[in-house]
Amino acid sequence: MSGKAETFALVGNPVEHSLSPIMHNAAFRVMGINARYITLRADTAADAVRRIAASDIRGGSITIPHKVAMVGCLDHISDSAKSIGAVNTFVNRDGVLHGDNTDWIGIVRSVKESMTAIAGKTVAILGAGGAARAAVYGMKKEGCIPVILNRTERNGMKLAEEFGCAYHSLGDIKAVQADILINTTPVGMEPETDNSPVSVDVLKNFTWVMDIIYNPLRTTLLREAETAGCSIINGLSMFVHQGAEQIRIWTDRAAPDEVMKEVVAKALNR
Repeated sequence: MSGKAETFALVGNPVEHSLSPIMHNAAFRVMGINARYITLRADTAADAVRRIAASDIRGGSITIPHKVAMVGCLDHISDSAKSIGAVNTFVNRDGVLHGDNTDWIGIVRSVKESMTAIAGKTVAILGAGGAARAAVYGMKKEGCIPVILNRTERNGMKLAEEFGCAYHSLGDIKAVQADILINTTPVGMEPETDNSPVSVDVLKNFTWVMDIIYNPLRTTLLREAETAGCSIINGLSMFVHQGAEQIRIWTDRAAPDEVMKEVVAKALNR
């Protein structure tokens, strides 16, 4: 590889904990692409866009808490990202910033790896942020029936109304039965790994429990769900699938997803 390396970045706050740089830099090496992936901490979406525009950043990822706000800050938004109302991927094309969303693809592919048929399944989704929006969008595309569970009623009801699905307060979760429970909140993420978004006694209402958190791989939610007899899906597969789709968007080439999964798993095991 010769010439100046292209720069890609993870934009959010916080970003220091993320394994995205390990995953994407490994993929670039295997693909023979002269590029580097860095972290860019930004307090607001508008601040992030200003810093991207003033730099040579070619593209990157958007994470908490800017996924929703970024929709109104970029120059062009894909149809799927518009429908979701959140962006997790961007490309800088000659100064024009294009936004997209690969979270929904990561969630759908991860669930379908574990469950061969998901159409018609009821899916309870914890949260009302950008990842929850992606989960609702993806599950609806697959013919599932999403149900929103969120602590803040205003946000939960707004999301449910936008996508035409049911909403229940998190306090009423005992009344909800579903084939799958998907946690899209950061509750249980490193370093606060002892926390769970729901009490253990409600987990019997779900056959499958998925946590999109990948660090740690076995969150408190997943450990308790397994004890309750649920089948579980950790966040590693979703993380890799959404990242592989990002690379396809940035480079128009297929990503080495098995390599990406391997390097992230090794980092987590350390």
